[in-house]
Amino acid sequence: MFRTTLLFIMMILFAACSAPKPPAPNEKVFEGEDLYIIYALRAEEVGRYDIAAKFYAKLYNKAHKKEYLYHELQSMLAARQFDAVVKKTTQLLAEAKRIDPKIFRYKVLALVHQKRYAEAKTDALRLVELTKKSEDYLLLSDIYVKLKKYDMAVKYLEGAYSKNYDEKILDRISIILFMNLQRPKDAIAQLETHSRMFGCSERICNRLLSFYSKLGDVDGMLSVYKRYYKLKKSDGILAKIIQLYIYKKDYIALAKFLEKHKIENDILLQLYVNANEFKKASRLAFKLYKQTGNIDYLGQAAIYEYESSEHPSVKLLKRVAQELEEVVAKKPTPLYLNYLGYLLIDHEIDVKKGMEYVQRALKERPDSAYYLDSLGWGYYKLGQCFKAKKIFDKVRKLEGGDDREVLKHYKKVQQCLKKQKKGAK
Repeated sequence: MFRTTLLFIMMILFAACSAPKPPAPNEKVFEGEDLYIIYALRAEEVGRYDIAAKFYAKLYNKAHKKEYLYHELQSMLAARQFDAVVKKTTQLLAEAKRIDPKIFRYKVLALVHQKRYAEAKTDALRLVELTKKSEDYLLLSDIYVKLKKYDMAVKYLEGAYSKNYDEKILDRISIILFMNLQRPKDAIAQLETHSRMFGCSERICNRLLSFYSKLGDVDGMLSVYKRYYKLKKSDGILAKIIQLYIYKKDYIALAKFLEKHKIENDILLQLYVNANEFKKASRLAFKLYKQTGNIDYLGQAAIYEYESSEHPSVKLLKRVAQELEEVVAKKPTPLYLNYLGYLLIDHEIDVKKGMEYVQRALKERPDSAYYLDSLGWGYYKLGQCFKAKKIFDKVRKLEGGDDREVLKHYKKVQQCLKKQKKGAK
């Protein structure tokens, strides 16, 4: 009994010694291993992959770590030593008890580089059966494309895609359908279906954009960019969306899109103004003023608030005038000076003060029909209709002199002069 037990223990010890565990990747096996690694990495860094391969070969022979073997084969491929890779991998696969997919993959890649597509296809088919990995299906499809067997490439890729809906595989399917098989509708349909099921990822969105762009499909591009914006809220994508809406001249839809995504900017402000939605424009301009401190926004907010009211109250007029006075104190541009002046004149808040603002605007723009109209209207409000007429006679010869408001004012001045003449008699 004792002898049997002793024999059993000896057999276990002998088995343990004869089949040592392979070293861990981070376990140092021999003196100088770190130095060899540095040499190999440095050779890769300077593009000497042939030298790197030799160092990895030494590392593998000494340490027997598979990672070194993989790096050796990878460096050999980078050094374009394709014959050597095929020879080495064939030998390694023949000697191995179990096929190593990585080594097998290096062999297929080397065969592809040598344009030995028939052999590469045979091995790639075996590799796909062995691993069922996306990268190997993609490799097989590349070989079929090289062989111009596009339907076979799609067949294998669709089979792989149906297993896990890998978007890399779908992307390759769509390219072959669109570019090689001239089936753009099928390519787009598959991408759109995936997008509806799993969302429009960066890869899928970019591929759809590429296809829609090639077809000149603006609506398709806009649809994708809007989905893409949900995924990645970048200024670049937003700019494309705005550009496409403007190209379509669909300003209402653009405004709704900006509102939905709370994108409050100058474009939305201009859209409100163009649509005569002055209340919205005024609120937005004031909000932008609070955010930026830009005095122009306060000026616009005041002007749009006034324009939003058909019959402005005294309270509103007072607030608008105060805001415009604040604006011209910091930025006395002719536009704000004239608008404030006309407001004070037209509503008879302070006609003389209003005319002073208008005259300041006219110093910079002496031939502006609109600014002269404001000044002439001021003289009319003061009852100085003869002076008003002289100004309006000049206005009518300038560009803008036929404006409806100008003509209305001119008519009032003429009526005033007739009354004054009758009164003088």
